[in-house]
Amino acid sequence: MQNSEAMALSAALLAVAGGLVQRIHDGVVARGFEGVRPMHGFAFTRLAPDGATVTDLAVHLGVTKQAASQLVDDLVRKGYAERHPHPADARARLVVMTERGRACTRAAEEAAAEAVREWSEVLGEAEVRELARMLPRIAPGGPIRPAW
Repeated sequence: MQNSEAMALSAALLAVAGGLVQRIHDGVVARGFEGVRPMHGFAFTRLAPDGATVTDLAVHLGVTKQAASQLVDDLVRKGYAERHPHPADARARLVVMTERGRACTRAAEEAAAEAVREWSEVLGEAEVRELARMLPRIAPGGPIRPAW
């Protein structure tokens, strides 16, 4: 593959990823979850299903503990998460999603499904299934992090 072809493929993948994040965010907001940002969704993936510490969340998001703590403060203030005593570490607090947080993640799942259905209208069901089969082979392991 020539450099120009590789660059075009890279740009297309980035555009698809950015568009998908925006579609999910728009779908969540349209379903009544105001005050959320795409960053909250990336945090929810680490908090579900059993919660996490601020340190766990910082590692997952690739941010400082202070930034993760501010994010948690925002999620708690907006009713999407709450802090609980950590069952195994008396010094730590476990951040868990509230029912509102879980409902927001369900709204994100619905919005993602709508976006992927639209891909099927353009590419066809078989090609979308093939894409779903192939992309995990080249996707990096580990957490899905927001692009800064």
